Amino acid sequence: MITFSGPRGPRLALDESSVFDIGSCIVDGVDLSPGRAIPDDGDPRIDHSLEGFLFTCGPDHIRHREPIAGTDRHFPLHGSFSANPAHSIEMAIDGEDLVARAVVDVTLAAGGHAQLRRQWRLKAESGEVQLADTVMNVGETAFPTFLMYHMNLGAKHFDDETQLEGAMLDGGGFPWTFGEAEGGIFCVPAGHGGWAELRLGPIAAIGGKRLKVRFRTDTLPHLQVWRNQRLPANVLGIEPVSHRWVGRSELEAAGEFTILQPGESRDYGLAFSFV
Repeated sequence: MITFSGPRGPRLALDESSVFDIGSCIVDGVDLSPGRAIPDDGDPRIDHSLEGFLFTCGPDHIRHREPIAGTDRHFPLHGSFSANPAHSIEMAIDGEDLVARAVVDVTLAAGGHAQLRRQWRLKAESGEVQLADTVMNVGETAFPTFLMYHMNLGAKHFDDETQLEGAMLDGGGFPWTFGEAEGGIFCVPAGHGGWAELRLGPIAAIGGKRLKVRFRTDTLPHLQVWRNQRLPANVLGIEPVSHRWVGRSELEAAGEFTILQPGESRDYGLAFSFV
């Protein structure tokens, strides 16, 4: 892990062994990542990723395993990104901001090759963390591209005052304990251009601060949120996502596949802060 921190904002651990994702996220001395309080989906790649504060799902598949048409194989749980190491890592100062860049190469489950070009920026003045990603088709065949960011938080830090707030939510927001007693999940449209914003808080463990998440809706037009309190899990996930919560076949039938031809790329972005 590479420590990524500045004069303001969280102290992050960037995981060079897996997609340059975020392991720990420490705010006011408290690590908000869930650690081992996560469900076991039977895939050690995902177990490792779920432990951290943010992991990247895609680029050839999101959500749960599905068959690869015409074969006896499956797209892996949450796609092919997880466990692919970062290379060409650069740390730099841009003005007063701290910047970290890396490249991740991935062989896709159905064949083909993609590359993630990633930049993290920590704003010195505000403490906001900004992520800019480009997924490029560096292979010789086209593939449908998907992406989901999983921001996972240890729900042990929440109480009855903690709320989800955002324009895309019913009534503008509701308690984090939505759904059934042991968990729940929903996926809603978040916009079709510009940036959407979701807030979670107050979080008493960090002095009543709120997590504010912003994300691009031109390529991430949906927001999925899930929680799982079935022991030993105790986690809440905030997930900007490229596609609706339906299977691949339904997305294809509806013409909602985004095909990336060789040499083409697609940009994604999010930002978060504690305010």
